[in-house]
Order: sequence, then structure tokens, then C-alpha cells
Amino acid sequence: MASTELKPAVRVVRRSIHSHITGLGLDAQGRAKKIGGGLVGQEEAREAAGVIVQLIKEGKLGGRGILIVGPPGTGKTAIAIAIAKELGEDTPFVALSGSEIVGSPRKTEVLLQALRKAMGVKVREERAVIEGVVTEIKYVKRQSPFYPYPTIGGARITLETRDESASYTVGPEIAEQLLALNVRKGDVIMIDVETGAVRKLGKASGRGEKRYDIEVEREVEIPSGSVKKRKEFVRILTLYDIDVSIAARRVAFSGLLALFETEREIGDEDRRHANEIVKKMIDEGKAELVPGVMFIDDAHMLDLECYSFLTRAMESDFAPIIVMATNRGITKIRGTDVESPHGMPRDLLDRLLIITTRPYTAEEIREIIRIRADEEDVPLSERALEALTKIGLERSLRYAVQLLEPARIIALRRKSAKVEDVDVYEAARLFADLKRSVETIEKFKELMMY
Repeated sequence: MASTELKPAVRVVRRSIHSHITGLGLDAQGRAKKIGGGLVGQEEAREAAGVIVQLIKEGKLGGRGILIVGPPGTGKTAIAIAIAKELGEDTPFVALSGSEIVGSPRKTEVLLQALRKAMGVKVREERAVIEGVVTEIKYVKRQSPFYPYPTIGGARITLETRDESASYTVGPEIAEQLLALNVRKGDVIMIDVETGAVRKLGKASGRGEKRYDIEVEREVEIPSGSVKKRKEFVRILTLYDIDVSIAARRVAFSGLLALFETEREIGDEDRRHANEIVKKMIDEGKAELVPGVMFIDDAHMLDLECYSFLTRAMESDFAPIIVMATNRGITKIRGTDVESPHGMPRDLLDRLLIITTRPYTAEEIREIIRIRADEEDVPLSERALEALTKIGLERSLRYAVQLLEPARIIALRRKSAKVEDVDVYEAARLFADLKRSVETIEKFKELMMY
């Protein structure tokens, strides 16, 4: 009998360069910890960002944006992400690059969609539901004259809470959902009375039923009160979600012309309608705005048209927090001969609160590399950590962080459990940084294509 070798499954995990960031890392007095929230150093910039967060929470940042200025690789994007984290998990965060905006033939449309995606609407909705633990479920079969096999014709289900028990007959649409969700005795479910949507919440805890060492389904508490009740649900939508819904409805009602529509174009009328709906819901106390963060990296790449659009957008009632970042000093505004700080019009700069970042010290670079190595499960020896710190200081922090995974592969090939300094230097030999790449181009410039 041939033996089959079982190889361990390779688990592929994609991690963002900023996946470790949880907040600004400030204490109760708003002072930055040396290491906190996944951030290292940049204490002054983080404390300034903390003030920004407080202004946003108090609703006192209207008509203004934020500009983060500093050399490349000094944590500008990280601070923008940390601001969004501090505002809460439900805060929408949209990141764009200046180059992708100006590269689009519809620049202002790209910006407008990003602004709408970065503006959340918290909708509170009260709905009639039946909820409880399934104590009995029986499916009803029916015979169709057009199909030789029996089909699901409905079901009778008994649900129980801590206070009462009730039985219901449900139609085939709900019965099919129950079957698809594999609903069994002991499951806690919820059925929306108005829509018939079924949601399986988990297994009821404390019922003495057999549990396995490894369970896929989580345990939930047995509901209390009546089986049939009204519950409040909270959902976070974005203005863009509402725009899309209204545009889709318009296309659906447009009759035969909808068959020839290649895409659902969101028009100004759709957006005005969405704004009216949101304003009405806010006035009635059914919704509230959740200002998100729209982050534009390399903001110096934008042109006058984009800057004018953003200046107007900041004054809108439905504007998110606009955060921009740049590494430029005095330079020309794109598409003009006018020189200005950071390549931006001065009237826009007057509307921005500017946060500055500085180059990292060797100690800070070492700690950032250590954090990223832990996040990416790259075991480093102290000598490897020192080698990467040196590379980060002499070349760039981004380059040093990018060498982590190649160095891990090189270490694995020589059957080492840890990445050593030799692996780091080998990775640096194989992969050039920007400076070495430019030197190579200069060396072989006569052979390069133009």
C-alpha cells in the first residue's frame, strides 16, 4: 500500500504595514507614551493628533482639514490611521494617493466618491422579531405537479426564552433558510417578522447538551422576555452606500432602458436625494452622522482643480475629516509656475491644521522593526535586529522593514530557526534600495533605454 506523506498546510496571511496600529498611544492627560498604540516616537505629532481627535469628538473641526508634513518614512500614514482608530471601530477610513487621483480622467468624481465613502451614518431601527432557543422544528413537505420529488412547503418551529415558549408555522421561504443554516434543537435564532430574514446567533449555553472540545459555533446566552418582541438594531452605512442604493432603485424603475444601462451612474440628483433622506432621519432621531477619515497621501501631487474641490468640500455639512500628507517643502503647485509651501495653494493651507513629523532615532527604528517582526512572525536574533537598525538608519526605515520577509526566507533555506545578521545582509545584497538603484542606473546609463 503506497504511503501518503502529509505536508503541513501553508497558511497565507496578508498583513498591512500598519496592521499593528491600535491608536495614538496617549495617556489620560493626552501625553504620548514612548511606545503606545503600536506607534513609536513622534510624541509631539501624536499629541497634536490627540488634540485633533478631541476637536472632532466635540464637533469643533468644521471647515478645516489636517496636513501631516515630514520626511519620507516618518509615520505620517500611521498617524492618520491612528486618528481613525481613536475615533472608534465604526469610523470609516478611506485612503487615496495623490497620484491615483490626478491620474483619473474624472478627478473630482474620484474625490467625491471617497468623501462619501468616508462619511458614516449610524442608523437606529426598531423591528419586530421572534427570538429564542429552538426546542422543536418540523419541516412540511409538499408535492409539486411540475417536479417529481417533494419540496419544502414550510415548517413548524417552537422557540423558547427564559420566560415563555411559543410555536409558529412559517412559509417555504423561511423554512428553506432554516434548512440552509442547518438550524437544529438548541440553536438560538432570530427571525425578522417583516422581511422573513433568519439569523443564527449560536448555540444556547447552559442547557446540558454535549459540547465538543473544538466547536465551530459559539455559545450564546438564552434570550429573556417574550419570544416575539421589538428590538433596536444599529447599522453603520456610508453616504456612498445610500447613493448606490438610490441609483440602483432609479435604474430599476427606469423600465426597458435599464436593460441597456452598462453601469449604475450616481448622479447629483441621487446624492441630493440621499442627503435629504439622511437629514430627515437625523431630525427624527433615527440616525446620526459618524464623520470618518479621508486620507490623501502624497497630497502635493494634486492640482488646482483638486485643491479647489477640497476647499469647498471642507465647508459641506456632510464632510469627513480630511487628512493629507506630504514630504515636500517649497515647490511648484502642480500644473502652474507658482511656488508655494508643500506645493499647495496658500488659501487651502490657511484652512489646515499642520502636524510635523521628524526622522526617527536609532532606538526608535530598532523598536519599530521589533514590532513589525513580531507582527509578521519573523524571529530575529539580536545581531539581525542591529543589522536592520543600521540599514534603517543609513538607508531608510521602509527598506529595512521590507527586508524582514526576504531575510526570513533566506534563513529558512539554510535551516535556521532565527533570522541572523548574515540573512539580513544577504537580503540587502539581493534587493536594492532607492539609492543603490539610482547608482546602478547612473553606472549603466549609456546602456539604459530612453
